[in-house]
Amino acid sequence: MLLPCAATTLCALLLLSLLLFLLVLRPGWRSGGSELLCKSSTLASYLREKCSSLREERGGGLWRALPSLQSAIGLLGPPVRGQRFLREYLQLSDQGLVALDWAAEKGRSPSNPGIPLLLVVPNSFGKITRNVSQLCHLALLRGYRPVIFNRRCQNDCQLSTVKMQPFGDPSDLREAVQYIRHRHPGTQLFAVGESTGAGLLFSYLGECGSSSYVTAAACISPLFRPQDWFEDGCPWLWQKIILLYQKMELSRYTTVLGEVINTDKLFGSGSLMELEEALSCLTGSKTASLSWESYWERNDPLRDVDEVAIPVLCICSQDDPIRGDPKSTLPFELFETNPHFFLLLTQHGGHCGFLGDIQAGTSWSHKVLVDFFKATAEFFQIEERQKGLSRKKRISSSSAVDGAQNVSACLRKTRCLHNIHDIYNWQRSYTR
Repeated sequence: MLLPCAATTLCALLLLSLLLFLLVLRPGWRSGGSELLCKSSTLASYLREKCSSLREERGGGLWRALPSLQSAIGLLGPPVRGQRFLREYLQLSDQGLVALDWAAEKGRSPSNPGIPLLLVVPNSFGKITRNVSQLCHLALLRGYRPVIFNRRCQNDCQLSTVKMQPFGDPSDLREAVQYIRHRHPGTQLFAVGESTGAGLLFSYLGECGSSSYVTAAACISPLFRPQDWFEDGCPWLWQKIILLYQKMELSRYTTVLGEVINTDKLFGSGSLMELEEALSCLTGSKTASLSWESYWERNDPLRDVDEVAIPVLCICSQDDPIRGDPKSTLPFELFETNPHFFLLLTQHGGHCGFLGDIQAGTSWSHKVLVDFFKATAEFFQIEERQKGLSRKKRISSSSAVDGAQNVSACLRKTRCLHNIHDIYNWQRSYTR
């Protein structure tokens, strides 16, 4: 009996020593600073001035020194109690099936017109995390209507075809957005990508450009270089948890999947890279039909990043245990050169953690992105009003000049009044 007691006492002393070390010898861990990295622009200046949550100092807390704890709470913690979703299945053009989960408050009508919509793209593994649940809860309180996009074969969405969605193929998401726009014409649409789900959002925004129908977007703990992430591997424990979860979800469709992929290799995979390769690069003939490199040439989330035409805020932490070292995993040059991308880099936060109140388990990253959406929408409204006033002034000036030169104009040869450069710029900016 003495041995277990001694071991318990020793563990308690070691834990106490660790806590004292974190609180006393490492005072920098008691506060969480953040920095907004972006290219100088009018929008960037407006955000720094109006979006106070971007420059707030994060309060102290012991859990800030434990990024894995923050990540575990955000990814594995229980969802918000009493949360209600209304599911809607959408049949795609190839007969595939995806699901849209509309968040709804108790006692309120789920179809209130005019409310801005928030499209949430969860992680690519299909688990609806506490992070997503908390985000939807806050969005409802702040006047948004959240809707979660569920991919084929994920989150109890049945697999109706043998086709799975590749990592960066936005075709299913594009059809879902078109359907949402059809149901809610003229309503502002914002989008959020979580973890690996941000890759799909990046692909969609890059492929659709200015025709994305999205006003602004944000990504929480995105993975910018997923190929390297799959190849290098995330920490052992996280990899085993994700791998086990995916195999459990896919095991329900073993017979159907066996027609097109090598299920023995799929369920025998020992890493996330092996599972992704078996799921996406092998055919039913058990031979490789697509190389790993070719697969990522088609599915790299940043392949069309120069075509993104809306503001995108990326919230990342330096101590993210799943993404890895920020020096090699964050594309700083993207934020320094592209005016559409903004990086909020914090000292602490883990992966999809960013805990604010440890007792409530809330995430301050959700408040930041909601404030970002509000400030961005206000900025666009101001810009539109200024353009409208400038247009009216030009019309008034043009009318006055035409009246004064009416006689001389009749003597001149009729010419085209259109500016071909204005037409070209309009087509380039608003059409694909």
